[in-house]
Amino acid sequence: MLLLIFQSGEDRYGLDASRIIEVVPLASLKHVPHAPEGMAGLLNYRGTIVPVMDLSALLTGTPSRARLSTRIVLVDVSPEDSPAPRILGFMAERVTETIRYREQDLQVSGVAVPGAPYLGKIMLDQYAMVQRIDPAAVIPESLKATLFALAKESNHD
Repeated sequence: MLLLIFQSGEDRYGLDASRIIEVVPLASLKHVPHAPEGMAGLLNYRGTIVPVMDLSALLTGTPSRARLSTRIVLVDVSPEDSPAPRILGFMAERVTETIRYREQDLQVSGVAVPGAPYLGKIMLDQYAMVQRIDPAAVIPESLKATLFALAKESNHD
């Protein structure tokens, strides 16, 4: 399997590449007035409007910085039984590499964090620990309600 590695604060995280649709350069986003914390804006992705969340803001409370390595990772967060994909963008810093791993390479952290259900197992690589995260679970409930309400509205137009 493959993890796309990014950094938030001083920590390294990985997204399972099987859920990733595309990684695009940081683009100008449409600001959404009064949007919940963690929502960076809206992206025009090939004619489709895609909400973009800021992973650094969601994970550490500090917004992502505009670096050369800051990217928007487009991820399918729809349930497996869903007939159509639900694409969300995740802005992340230092998106510079992928790492191949086997499920047995991952270890349980031994720490359960009720407020962070998105934190998965940890892999040790040559540089540091990399924690796998579940992108669908990193979105706070308040933000999910907003995002999926917007999706329902656009399907009824």
